[in-house]
Amino acid sequence: MIGVRVEMPSNQPIVLLREVSGERYLPIWIGAVEATAIAFAQQGVVPPRPLTHDLMKDLISATGNDLAEVRITEMRDGVFYAVLVLGSGVEVSARPSDSIALALRTGSKIVCDESVLEEAGLAVPAEEEDEVEKFREFLDHVSPEDFESH
Repeated sequence: MIGVRVEMPSNQPIVLLREVSGERYLPIWIGAVEATAIAFAQQGVVPPRPLTHDLMKDLISATGNDLAEVRITEMRDGVFYAVLVLGSGVEVSARPSDSIALALRTGSKIVCDESVLEEAGLAVPAEEEDEVEKFREFLDHVSPEDFESH
């Protein structure tokens, strides 16, 4: 995963995932609350009281389970779908934004079905990697407060 940024001029947060072995990126537009939750997890921010995704992590653990992986399974009518795959084998339908926020808190891997990457993935040739590097630099300096509504 690369991270979260706010897309201009729409002021809409976006999470950008990168293929581990390949040159494709998957942009997913998300809500401000989920963007903040992802940014908190990336920066290691621990709130004084559990936020929703921290609660989800604690619930999974309290039931004797773990989050084996997050799967982004399809895109239908411009909407992405995901499932949480628990260690017990149980699969729970979830939004990708919530799934990513939870995966970051649990250290779980995030996988994406090939059909989704074929349909919505963007190939970034090596010569455009400097743009991606600028995005990474942005992520090093962004804070969760940047995603709050004004």
